[in-house]
Amino acid sequence: MTGPAKSKIEIPARVYIHKRDPATRSKIPHIDIESPVLSEIIRPKEATFASGKPGGVFIGLKREMLERLERILKELE
Repeated sequence: MTGPAKSKIEIPARVYIHKRDPATRSKIPHIDIESPVLSEIIRPKEATFASGKPGGVFIGLKREMLERLERILKELE
């Protein structure tokens, strides 16, 4: 994990390991990353890909997701 850098913007997010739980209909353990910013970039039901990296996880974005990200970055400037 490389930590902070000029090219990185930290965003608020909550990360959970979601165990099997019949009460919430969670049948398969998974990781939830909850963030309003991420919800603007990756919309519900859209799929992307993830890969492990030293100290964390890399989430790749598809073209339409990258376009949304660019709009968000312009708003932050």
